[in-house]
Amino acid sequence: MTSSETFQRARSREAKAVREQAILDAARALAAERGIRTVTLTEIADAVGMHKSAMLRYFETREEIFLRLTAEAWGEWTPALIERLAAASTPAEVAAAFSTTLAERGPFCDLLAQAPLNLERNVSVEAVRAYKLTSGESLARIAEAVRSALPALPESAARDLVAAATSLAGTFWQISTPPPEIAALYRSDPRLGHALIDLEPRLRRILSAYLVGALESA
Repeated sequence: MTSSETFQRARSREAKAVREQAILDAARALAAERGIRTVTLTEIADAVGMHKSAMLRYFETREEIFLRLTAEAWGEWTPALIERLAAASTPAEVAAAFSTTLAERGPFCDLLAQAPLNLERNVSVEAVRAYKLTSGESLARIAEAVRSALPALPESAARDLVAAATSLAGTFWQISTPPPEIAALYRSDPRLGHALIDLEPRLRRILSAYLVGALESA
């Protein structure tokens, strides 16, 4: 029995959950291999052994699939970051917690960049609502953990830190992972050396400077 036949014959709620997870897993693997922008709905369907029209019963668009993956990634990153923040007590340590955990999660950084540009724009209002509720809950938990590490930091500044960290991580990841031929160009021409960046140290420096300034003006 082929995988497509298995999917066609499944009817229960449990089977539907299995299908959805298979679709998400396939999209995640394809995106990790070559980036979100190049992954098509047809390729995801092929990876799980479904026809594209059948897959649309579970996800209306490719953007909805990746928006779900972004929400899941927030859920995975949040406790890992909070654990690191529990051992932090200085601006530099808080900045390091953010920059290290984000740099370790390249696919999440890719999702963070794509979410506001594309993923939230070709989905239903309810899909956006679900995503924003998930990311908003994570933001609140992280901001609370930041303020536990730095009690003098205002709540608004802690929330701004999360927004800045995730926005910059998405942008810097895109810049730091150019196509091979473009990376070779940057390395071959000294005038283009500024285009080669390392996500983690740059993000750490910027976040640390922000925190120092925010504490001084608190």
